[in-house]
Amino acid sequence: MSNSQVFEQSIPIKASATTVERCITDLTLMHRWLNPALRCYPVGEWSTDIGSRSRFVIQIPLVQPTLNSVVVEREPGLVVWQFQGFFRGRDRWECQPTIRGTRLLNRFEFEIPNPLVSWGFNTFATSLTQQDMKAQLRRLKRVAEQMYQGTD
Repeated sequence: MSNSQVFEQSIPIKASATTVERCITDLTLMHRWLNPALRCYPVGEWSTDIGSRSRFVIQIPLVQPTLNSVVVEREPGLVVWQFQGFFRGRDRWECQPTIRGTRLLNRFEFEIPNPLVSWGFNTFATSLTQQDMKAQLRRLKRVAEQMYQGTD
């Protein structure tokens, strides 16, 4: 991708990779850790199989920017959504088993085709987006660790 940006975050989670993966692939669990202003809607039946489609909608009054996404890579512990909309790119979620649980890696690679939207994002939203990604990982960690410890 030309003019692409990459935001990459990771977090250690004291839970099995299968538990962490379930937090990423189960829509009900996903809505427990996604930014509350972000909703994911399946296009058809919800799935994270290759070719499955969904829409991620930012709940901003009047505007509601939408990313249309499709799963382009899928294997145990890995889901990659490719998206189109005000952003174009990929959102990669990878569960890496460790001795103490799982290291979850999230790699958000994107470009913004509209120069005005790109300027606005780079001027006002870059650091907020990176902070939000970190906060999402912390929320996902809490959900996964609660499930793994049987307190869910």
